[in-house]
Amino acid sequence: MGKFFDVILLILILLSVLFVMIESVKGLSETTYNILYIGEWVITIFFTFEYIARILTVKKPTNYIFSFYGIIDFLSTIPLYLSFILVGSNVLITVRALRLLRVFRILKITRYIGEANKLKKALNDSRPKILVFLFAVLIVAVISGTLMYLIEGEESGFNSIPVSVYWCIVTLTTVGFGDIAPVTPLGQFLATVIMILGYGIIAVPTGIVSAEYAAKKDYVHVNTQSCRNCGAQRHRDDAKFCHKCGEDLHVENTKES
Repeated sequence: MGKFFDVILLILILLSVLFVMIESVKGLSETTYNILYIGEWVITIFFTFEYIARILTVKKPTNYIFSFYGIIDFLSTIPLYLSFILVGSNVLITVRALRLLRVFRILKITRYIGEANKLKKALNDSRPKILVFLFAVLIVAVISGTLMYLIEGEESGFNSIPVSVYWCIVTLTTVGFGDIAPVTPLGQFLATVIMILGYGIIAVPTGIVSAEYAAKKDYVHVNTQSCRNCGAQRHRDDAKFCHKCGEDLHVENTKES
């Protein structure tokens, strides 16, 4: 039943985000906007009951209320109520902007997908390597940007070293806006080297994370069950007791039997 409930939540989250996106499209019929509004109210009421239920089922509700997911749940639920309570032309624009916070519901998806925990662990373990790599890329961008400033100069659009560093970062990431471009042979040669280097830069962090992810093939999946005593989450699927306080996770079922 818990997994079935998670699937329902996933569907409602995706529907809610889809409604927000469609609602921003201009020129649709009034009937379409009314259907979206009614559907959003149904979803909001459902998530309101879920939010209240999570608070009532833990002995320390403040742990959940001020947690990351607790804040996301609140931000994604409250805007529609504000649009209903606050009336007046002077606040309509503000309320409408607040209602866009409903898109934060998409951040709740990771709570209900076991593989997301595996990816999160891989990213956390890769963080030191990625930070060192990004620092090295920043050094390359500063040095290359400075050289390009010296080679091309202001007459080619490289008005300052920060602008040149900006150009270098855009080139390294293979974005290439085209707003600035070298015109001298030496500058074009340096740009070619930076472009080739950019392909390797993109591949390195991907390889780091992929290696960490593959190393966690024996990672134990966890579920969304919260301990009634301490509010701890992320228990193993086969867990009988809380990993933090030792409370029986199935105390109600035990009493009934």
